[in-house]
Amino acid sequence: MTAGLSGCGTLGGDSGDVTLKLVAADYDLTGGDSTKKYWDGLVAAFTAKNPGIKVQVQIESWNDVDRKVAELVKAGQAPDIAQIGAYADYAAADQLYSADELLSIPVQANFLAPLVDAGEYKRTQYGLPFVASTRLLFFNQDLFDKAGVDEAPTTWDELAAAAQKLEKKGVTYPFALPLGPEEAQAETLMWLLSGGGGYLDGTGHYDLDSEANIRTFDWLRKNLVAKGLTGPTAPGKLNRKDAFAAFARGEVGMLNGHPSLMQEAAKKGVKVGKIALPGTDGKAKATMGVADWIMGFKQNGHRKEVGAFLDFVFSDENVLKFAGDNQLLPATISASATMQSDPKSADLREFLEALPDSQLPPVGKTSWAQVSSKVKQDIGKAVDPAGKPSDVLTKLARQAAAAESAE
Repeated sequence: MTAGLSGCGTLGGDSGDVTLKLVAADYDLTGGDSTKKYWDGLVAAFTAKNPGIKVQVQIESWNDVDRKVAELVKAGQAPDIAQIGAYADYAAADQLYSADELLSIPVQANFLAPLVDAGEYKRTQYGLPFVASTRLLFFNQDLFDKAGVDEAPTTWDELAAAAQKLEKKGVTYPFALPLGPEEAQAETLMWLLSGGGGYLDGTGHYDLDSEANIRTFDWLRKNLVAKGLTGPTAPGKLNRKDAFAAFARGEVGMLNGHPSLMQEAAKKGVKVGKIALPGTDGKAKATMGVADWIMGFKQNGHRKEVGAFLDFVFSDENVLKFAGDNQLLPATISASATMQSDPKSADLREFLEALPDSQLPPVGKTSWAQVSSKVKQDIGKAVDPAGKPSDVLTKLARQAAAAESAE
């Protein structure tokens, strides 16, 4: 791949240098400059091989990056490349290059299949998966030992039984169920998948009030929430950030977690166990995957230069460095295989194994932002002990259908 790129040194050279503008998200959770250093190093290596192409990098916090890019696009000043959280609106507005317009065939063919599917708008890939993660069931091994839970649960019934033992030992959150407005759409998808459902039906249309989905939330309400096994904060008020912080403080017996929480909890002395998400009668057939996206904008007409740069971004060396630095998963087949065989990444192995069979939220639908917002707002009511899951899910299904018809 590097050898192939070395032949691109004249790109931009025929009519003078080309300067690409890249806006990227800041992944440094500690307020440092590790993301800036990553891009500085990558750009220096790229320009050494491609002297006709300069790259200016602008790093923005995750709180601001999507808005900043949207403002630039609206003002007619789109960056050449953006590494952000969503791509579908730009693809729908015909503002992006497709993957096959940018990438060499080996690079395009190297993305993991679920991430390719999630990066498609109307069956054409515009979103290039930059980095990924998935979810596992986390448990506090010391709390399990004290409560006499000998084995990690592999079914819902085993999970409920473990939560009851933890509750009897005074654990604050036997099972933390964050269905508050911060990221309830993600926790919801994990449970829908483990119950054999999901947000979409087999034809790609929203199906929030399917029988499987209603059964899942009925089970959660009756077997966890109504029995007082989800802690002092009602799930609809509990945000993921607060649940994760409580886990790191040793107050949570079990929750659905991602790789960076594992690292944070271990730093604070929590002995973290992890297992594939339980399903109704065994391991869930799929878990939720998540990806962040990188994309090339058409406005400035720098297709070849953007493509050359993105081919370089997706070299194994660069993919592995960024994923490793941030306790995240590579989005490519070859880098995933390398990480899986690396003893230094042993704690990520279960996440890597889960990713190829994962399902991502329907980020390729322009209606998803609206549907996701409604789920965040209302899904907590579906597990209220006095509530009725079918009513909540039916209302959400109607809203989703209306949003979809307006796409």
